[in-house]
Amino acid sequence: MEKKYPLPPFTEETAKQKVQMAEDAWNSKDPIKVSKAYSEDTEWRNRSQFINGREEVQDFLTDKWKNEQEYKLKKELWAFTENRIAVRFEYEYKNDKEQWFRAYGNENWEFDKNGLMKKRYASINDLEISASDRKL
Repeated sequence: MEKKYPLPPFTEETAKQKVQMAEDAWNSKDPIKVSKAYSEDTEWRNRSQFINGREEVQDFLTDKWKNEQEYKLKKELWAFTENRIAVRFEYEYKNDKEQWFRAYGNENWEFDKNGLMKKRYASINDLEISASDRKL
């Protein structure tokens, strides 16, 4: 059986590890690598889009990083329970017209007993910024 450590139940230390691992994986911009943190039957809500299963996650992320160039993400632990973690995040990217954006949001994660993320609910807002306003 596939496992992704650390496993629930989470402590503050292991929840922070999980958040850092997610940040590192997403900053790799590797859809295959990122998708391995999610269960085969993972369920996502990303903004107004619903994504189900690893294959759809990989397709979503492939398109995301084609459209969001020079992507850089920072995540922060907000709260946790036995098998759930809440994070706040911000990331920056530019589009194909060279317009920069900073996206802010929150994610709620639920993990199965093997440490794979079964559910991910993301609420995200984008703000146009100038290149000189970049922080990340």
